[in-house]
Amino acid sequence: MLTLSFLCVISFAAGLVDAAVGGGGLIQIPALFSALPNLAPATVFGTNKLAAAMGTLSAARSYLKRVRVPWRLVLPAAVAAFFMSIAGAATVSLIDKAVLRPMVLALLVVMAVYTLWKKDFGSLHKPVAIGRREMAIGMAIGGAIGFYDGLFGPGTGSFLMFLFIRFFAFDFLHASASAKVVNLTTNCAALLFFIPAGHVLFQYALPMAACNMAGAMVGSWVAMKKGTGFVRVLFLLLTSTLILKLGWDIFHG
Repeated sequence: MLTLSFLCVISFAAGLVDAAVGGGGLIQIPALFSALPNLAPATVFGTNKLAAAMGTLSAARSYLKRVRVPWRLVLPAAVAAFFMSIAGAATVSLIDKAVLRPMVLALLVVMAVYTLWKKDFGSLHKPVAIGRREMAIGMAIGGAIGFYDGLFGPGTGSFLMFLFIRFFAFDFLHASASAKVVNLTTNCAALLFFIPAGHVLFQYALPMAACNMAGAMVGSWVAMKKGTGFVRVLFLLLTSTLILKLGWDIFHG
């Protein structure tokens, strides 16, 4: 019960952060490894995915009540992300993750510098008209990030937010809402692998999912209450944390 209580508290915090800017896995996965050190990594990731998927669902519902999402763009991106996430998971054993870490680190640094340099980046919501070109770009973004999430994963929500702002002129709040919809599909795709393989500990995952959902409700409410500027600061903090973590992993094994 002590272990479960610890994981539930962590899951609430992870859901809160993830609802605003993504990155809940940075909090939840290390906690699972620490609390359940004898579990296989696949079981840790599967248990985390179920809790995270429920939190993402909760956050998406909260955003959709207050934020208008351009479904003509987001739905095709979500479908592409779903199938490419399955493809990424299927090829996970073929690619050494040590090769991916420096590439992801470089992309995160570029994102952080670009966001800091362009002071108005993500501050105004002036979305472009959604035509065939924009739909194709959205599907390409969804497919690429979905494949990455199935293959590796860290920073998926942050990448989605950045790309929605960069290519479609969303503000941070609308980008976060749209990213949640796409991210939900990649989480569901991952669970198609983890659940049949027996890599989800439901006695931990279900209570954690309830706490993650509660945290997501609070996180999305805070994000919408505080507005775009607040989400931008959180985005930069999360991206910086990801940079530090990946840098540590690369240089210290």
